[in-house]
Amino acid sequence: METRQDAVTGTIGCAAAVLGTLAGIAVWLPYGRRSLSGAFEGETAPVVFLLGLPVMALGGATAALAVLAVVRGHRRLAAGLAAATAALAAFGYAFDVLAAPQALQDCGSPC
Repeated sequence: METRQDAVTGTIGCAAAVLGTLAGIAVWLPYGRRSLSGAFEGETAPVVFLLGLPVMALGGATAALAVLAVVRGHRRLAAGLAAATAALAAFGYAFDVLAAPQALQDCGSPC
């Protein structure tokens, strides 16, 4: 049977995950908006919803839960969540989740 303290802890954990997800979306939003508004010759890139948004939302949630685990003193859980956050960051970096749209990058002298 759950106690009141367990219920409060679970509520705080859910709130931390939601706030972390919202923070990840807030970081992604400027990049996603530029891709959706027409980056290269007015072409939109709705693919940003398939890769960029999920990676940033999951990264924000895992980072927030890792911080909560550190605060609560769960070192092994915090290490696992930090590793998951690092893996998501590496995945996002490898696939340029926060890359600027094509039109905003300098394409060199032929342009």
